[in-house]
Amino acid sequence: MSRLSAYVLEAFEAIWRNRTRSILTMLGMIIGTSSIIAVLGISKAASGGITGTLATFGDPGISLSADPDQDDPQNAAIQYRDVRIIREALGDKLRDIEPNYQRQITLRYGNTKYTSLAVSDSDFHPDSIKLLAGRRFDTADLDSGAQVCNLTEPLAQRMFGRASALGQVLRVGGSRCTVVGVWAEIKGGLFASAGASEFFVLPYTLFHDIAPGATDGLDLYAAKGISVSEISDDVIAILHHLHGPGAKYVTQDNTAALQSFNTVLSVLANGLTAIGGVALVVAGIGIMNIMLVSVAERTREIGLRKSIGARNGDIALQFLLEAVLLSLLGGGIGTVIGFLGALAAYNSVAALVGPAPIPYLLIISVAVGFSTLIGTVFGTYPAVRASRLDPIAALRS
Repeated sequence: MSRLSAYVLEAFEAIWRNRTRSILTMLGMIIGTSSIIAVLGISKAASGGITGTLATFGDPGISLSADPDQDDPQNAAIQYRDVRIIREALGDKLRDIEPNYQRQITLRYGNTKYTSLAVSDSDFHPDSIKLLAGRRFDTADLDSGAQVCNLTEPLAQRMFGRASALGQVLRVGGSRCTVVGVWAEIKGGLFASAGASEFFVLPYTLFHDIAPGATDGLDLYAAKGISVSEISDDVIAILHHLHGPGAKYVTQDNTAALQSFNTVLSVLANGLTAIGGVALVVAGIGIMNIMLVSVAERTREIGLRKSIGARNGDIALQFLLEAVLLSLLGGGIGTVIGFLGALAAYNSVAALVGPAPIPYLLIISVAVGFSTLIGTVFGTYPAVRASRLDPIAALRS
């Protein structure tokens, strides 16, 4: 048996001899580690779930709309005809530009009547949202103003029950629309509560026929190498030419907004984890205290070991290993409890934000790293103090 193995075995024996005291000492590590692991696991899973769900929407582009707080918002309102003028003026600077519409519109099918959110769409599809059945809009639908629509799965079930929605004809306001596609349900109660689970989509050309007048805004997708500020300034300059220099517009970089949202989530997760870290510091102080008591109780043993040739490094290593093992045992138990807590909360998190993968490797790394660090940092002083005891004075004690 190697010297290190012998020290480890002896450290376990010392912990077992004083098992009641050791368990009480480990309680701080158990509480601190379990809270960190639970908070870290749940927060990272939630952050990953939200990010993953938002990522299915793809490139959100740039939103531009008339400022509702200006003196004459009606004069600044973006008209349907403005889209063509901007597209022709900017040319290759834009990957796509389309008017944006959102309205609450009543749907009718047989005896079923339901008012739902309607949004516009085009033949430009930067997202990766799965289609359960059918197809998305194409250029022919836009050019012809085809009376077609896509529904989300929950809305299709509400309107048609178990029957297939494809090919069914809905009355949309005063028009009739044929269902050509059904979206797969977006998982996550957070997005469902925001109205994302039940809505239907119309080609923007058809939307203009159903709801003539000003648009709700523009969706802009800049070409590669074109900055948000450049494309926004160019579009606003054209709108000023069309509606007058006094017209005011609001631009939102949706990509930057999502990045800011993810940053806030990360800061929140790290902050909650840091709070749990305070408990680990308290636990480390408890370990240092109990190791100092152990050194005082085993002073004669230390003197005896030194008298038969034990070096200062051997004594220090023995007590340091005992402190690290106390920390690792407490951290291991805390990891299991925290991990079970994260698993217990997983279904609730997944129901709220969608599929939320728990970062198992991160959890294990944090648990082992923190436990070793706490044991080493707070076990060093008692170990050094034990190693510096005078052997003659120790034997006389």
